[in-house]
Amino acid sequence: MATQPTPDDARPPAFMQRVIENPFLLLFLGVVIPTVFYILWGVIEIVSILVAPS
Repeated sequence: MATQPTPDDARPPAFMQRVIENPFLLLFLGVVIPTVFYILWGVIEIVSILVAPS
């Protein structure tokens, strides 16, 4: 005897669907990700500056 397939409504939503449907999480990610990249970019630029000979 074959088992009945479960309807789509019985399964929990996929991870990415939950992320996309959460506006506060999207706002948080939209602020944090560019901030982290700009900070890292700035640190790399500062580290790459050559020290002037004295």
